[in-house]
Amino acid sequence: MILVDSNIILDIMTEDKNWCDWAMRTLESQREPLAINPIIYAEVSVKVESIETLDEAMQSFKRLPLPYEASFLAGKAFLNFLKNKGKRTNTLPDFFIGAHAAILKIPLITRDIRRYKLYFPSVNLIHP
Repeated sequence: MILVDSNIILDIMTEDKNWCDWAMRTLESQREPLAINPIIYAEVSVKVESIETLDEAMQSFKRLPLPYEASFLAGKAFLNFLKNKGKRTNTLPDFFIGAHAAILKIPLITRDIRRYKLYFPSVNLIHP
């Protein structure tokens, strides 16, 4: 199982000129099932008009529930981020995603690796 960050899915959906090809090749080359969680689903929903359209776009991904242990770890990592003078912006979703991959001990495909590397060093990141 491999968790796929929302930025990868959005790069494909929006046909991002810089990242779409890399994202598609990376997903197609994986041998393990690809998965999302409710946080990733919510982040991708911002770019989609209807839940039906979103469900159709996400049908190839396994939907994983977010364990409470991941929520706890996300909160602790976010607290550590704030103590290190991190700015409270839209970063909390990244901590849920990183914590989920860490708790399940599964890789994460992303192109936004800075926070994941620092706060979830045990997660195997697949990135450009």
